[in-house]
Amino acid sequence: MGPIHQTGDIIWLKSCGSTNRELRERMDTLPNLSVIAATEQTAGRGQGSHTWHASPGCNLTFSCLYRPALPADALLLLTCVTTLALRDYLGSRGIEARIKWPNDIWVGDKKICGILIENVIEAGIITKSIVGIGLNVNEENWPEDIPNPVSMKELTGVTYRLDEELQALQKAICRRFQALSETDGRRRLQEEFEKYMFKLPEARQ
Repeated sequence: MGPIHQTGDIIWLKSCGSTNRELRERMDTLPNLSVIAATEQTAGRGQGSHTWHASPGCNLTFSCLYRPALPADALLLLTCVTTLALRDYLGSRGIEARIKWPNDIWVGDKKICGILIENVIEAGIITKSIVGIGLNVNEENWPEDIPNPVSMKELTGVTYRLDEELQALQKAICRRFQALSETDGRRRLQEEFEKYMFKLPEARQ
């Protein structure tokens, strides 16, 4: 499925099975921090065997390409970059978010965003990472089997333009990604991640 439009390093598709899969097929030709987004994602995945619910045209379902060149034991830093960028972006929209281990974003006791990261490791170095993000933006119709969802619109009453919100979120990701290039930046990422991260009791996982 070809793009319906491309803005900077953001490619929008009308429909695809999985933006992670689309990005994986194209990643050798795309620059760092490129994004592939879909108006409709028909086979989006969450953690493990879970699927990701998103009504067509209501939410942000996209994948971002990282080229981190980090040692394989630094995988957590990619989670730090992504979750903190999402927290920054949501905060700029008046939404106070927190990070549920390992890589969900919650507002209060409800889930607003899920993240799925797939890495390519070569000779002990993370050369590429595909960061899939599903963010509930304008969603208001939830399947009964989803226990605790919430969307930005439900929290603020605002109907958002997805293309504008994705551009703002990509900028937040780019800002956080820059911290990977310095020792102090990497340390601050981990410290801030730990500050805003929480774990559920195992019985509720």
